[in-house]
Amino acid sequence: MGDPRRIRSEIVKPKQPWDKERIAMELELVGEFGLRSKRELYLAASILRKMRRTARSYLALPPEERSTKEKELIRRLYKLSLVNEDATLDDVLSLTLRSVLSRRLQSIVFAKGLAKSLHHARQLIVHGKIKIGEEIVRAPGRIVTREEENKISLA
Repeated sequence: MGDPRRIRSEIVKPKQPWDKERIAMELELVGEFGLRSKRELYLAASILRKMRRTARSYLALPPEERSTKEKELIRRLYKLSLVNEDATLDDVLSLTLRSVLSRRLQSIVFAKGLAKSLHHARQLIVHGKIKIGEEIVRAPGRIVTREEENKISLA
């Protein structure tokens, strides 16, 4: 993720701060994915928003230009394991926040059974007990690619 200023600029807080249904949905997602704060949820929402905006912009392009850019976008999202290889722009537009949150390192460590809970997975990552290949990773919010998923292990 790199520069913290860049991350902060991507996070977009909700326009309506006291929407009861949105707050309930956010609280459910924070609990389901073991997030530390809603800022992590807003960051994932920003990532999803950017993907969907790109897909919508490709729908307006001429067919020959659209097909090449569409394939490139699908290939990038396939590497992140968010869509299948034979996906279309409609599949990209139907992505949900849960699909992005499930690709975080914290969720995958728990899903692989390396941790007893999502909170335990986060603790293992922050304390440097998880590695991807030979690299120790300390960012629980890192989006894991398809190739990296098989290389996750205890350090």
